[in-house]
Amino acid sequence: MRLLVAEDDPGLRSVLERALKRSGYVVDAVPDGDRALAYLQSYDYDALVLDWRMPGTPGVDIVRHARRRGERVPILMLTARDTTADRVEGLDAGADDYLVKPFELAELLARLRALQRRPVTTLDPVLTAGDLLLDPATREARRNGEPLALTGRELAILEVLCRRQPAVVDRRSLALHAWEDEAEAVGSNTIDVHLTRLRAKLAGSTARIETVRGVGYRLVAPAAAPPVPKAAGPARREA
Repeated sequence: MRLLVAEDDPGLRSVLERALKRSGYVVDAVPDGDRALAYLQSYDYDALVLDWRMPGTPGVDIVRHARRRGERVPILMLTARDTTADRVEGLDAGADDYLVKPFELAELLARLRALQRRPVTTLDPVLTAGDLLLDPATREARRNGEPLALTGRELAILEVLCRRQPAVVDRRSLALHAWEDEAEAVGSNTIDVHLTRLRAKLAGSTARIETVRGVGYRLVAPAAAPPVPKAAGPARREA
């Protein structure tokens, strides 16, 4: 899962970047609103963490810009502004949640997990494919109810494939959501190596990863069987 973090305080930005990466996220961290807008126009993100006050475009204006474009990406605002009017302005602009500085990292991570569970059109709370189940909030994957031991990179790849199924996902899209440097991943056999390992761990699942030569990869799984109608009972005899 790829996040955009926009925070002008270099110390806080560094702390956030390290903590989010340790939690399994791919992070683009920028120091001002103008760069945040440029990144938002170039990449697809699974969530945004935006400081309200920063050089260039303010965070609340980035929220408005994203919503005008029809972006449904979850947005968490960071700010020292704690008045009711400020909270109302941020939420009315389109932010999904609001965290007042100073805050504990554990709370920020919990709020991001909560945003990931919200059933918006572009972000399902739990992803399924056949007997596979992936919870983006807890970073857990299961096959037929049994936990899968996946690396952070493998979880990111599986999440993108689950979200896009049954569409084909090209190599660059996989790289954007699972690697810091997508160009390095696309230009080598790194993606193929990780997919080979992921396929091995999914062995025995009803879902499988297919290679579409020259295009990319897709996750395919059997459709759920329709319910079997109950047999009609014996007709009642009239007394």
